[in-house]
Amino acid sequence: MSESSTARLSVFKTYKLYVGGKFPRSESGRVYEVTDSKGKWLANAPLSSRKDARDAVVAARKAFGGWSGATAYNRGQILYRIAEMLEGRRDQFVREVGEAEGLSKSKAAAVVDAAIDRWVWYAGWTDKIGQVVGGANPVAGPFFNLSTPEPTGVVTVVAPQDSSFLGLISVLAPVIATGNTAVVIASEKAPLPALSLGEVLATSDLPGGVVNILSGKAAEMGPHLASHQDVNAIDLAGADVALAKELEIAAADNLKRVLRPQPVDDWSADPGTRRMTAFLETKTVWHPTGSLGAGGSSY
Repeated sequence: MSESSTARLSVFKTYKLYVGGKFPRSESGRVYEVTDSKGKWLANAPLSSRKDARDAVVAARKAFGGWSGATAYNRGQILYRIAEMLEGRRDQFVREVGEAEGLSKSKAAAVVDAAIDRWVWYAGWTDKIGQVVGGANPVAGPFFNLSTPEPTGVVTVVAPQDSSFLGLISVLAPVIATGNTAVVIASEKAPLPALSLGEVLATSDLPGGVVNILSGKAAEMGPHLASHQDVNAIDLAGADVALAKELEIAAADNLKRVLRPQPVDDWSADPGTRRMTAFLETKTVWHPTGSLGAGGSSY
């Protein structure tokens, strides 16, 4: 039999977590089956454990200083680079999103294009959001009074369940655009586009640990992350009513910022600035202007 007629075995992709800029398997060694909308097996995804969640928080905290301290312009450049890298792998994501969400190729392509555009949109906001929510405040007295936004810290993101890619990016991009770092719990039933996104982030100049992506059960990891003392905020976008209530109660232990789940009919619609401002703190500084001359004039 000639070599050309020999049947070739397919090389199946091994999906891994994305934590601290690296691609570990779950420390538990567990996986779970991911199927398409018709029940056809697609891959085995890592079933993350509480230890994986703790490792992700450590990585996010370690990366926070450098990422929050970077210039807003530099963060915008990196978010734009993510869009560039996604554009280069567009066909892969069209296939994965189509399989994950049961979409035709044309509809999946529209979703992927909207997701790429969403990165570009937030890239443009990184050095503008401060002008919208900050500024100089008028006060009675010889003082400058300046309010400036600062990132909250480490944010846990429970990604939307039904919009595995566009929904995920719509809740993740505003978190990192404003200087926070993220621990993402991907869609449980459709985690593969999120895990592939980790491969894009790793090659897009984004420092390791700024985004950490976990696959598995939100009901298993969520309570641990919501009660974690080194997590500063949580976005409950993909949590159902019962889980959202449980996580909100757990988050109160260290006064986390909580963004409650809101129904979204169309993830491709203009998202506005709400998700950016949800994870910003306002720092206000008073500074004496000083007096000039005997007349008491000031500048």
